[in-house]
Amino acid sequence: MSIQEFVEPLGSRLLIRKDEARNTTKGGIVLPDQAEIPTITGRVVEISAQIANDEDFPVRKYDKVLFHPKNAIPVDLESDNVLFVVEIDSVVAVFRRSSRSEESVDSIDDADERDDF
Repeated sequence: MSIQEFVEPLGSRLLIRKDEARNTTKGGIVLPDQAEIPTITGRVVEISAQIANDEDFPVRKYDKVLFHPKNAIPVDLESDNVLFVVEIDSVVAVFRRSSRSEESVDSIDDADERDDF
């Protein structure tokens, strides 16, 4: 029998695997090593039961999020990845995708509302 360790966040916390640091922006600008980035991105690995049951927090497992690392607690569970326990209040954005058909319908609805004035 094999025993595996895992981290279960408690309270209003998430377990996030930090994305790899990029030293070059999409536009090709090389960032110095000392550049301090106030927020970082990562994938939600686990969520606490409190967050899972709270509809006010639309964060789910495997979501890509943008979070402020100041109060993030590093977890040394995996040698090749950096995991953090993060308060939900430190998550500033969740990345979402929408289909083009949804965007065009929203744009049409917005245009119709403007025409009513």
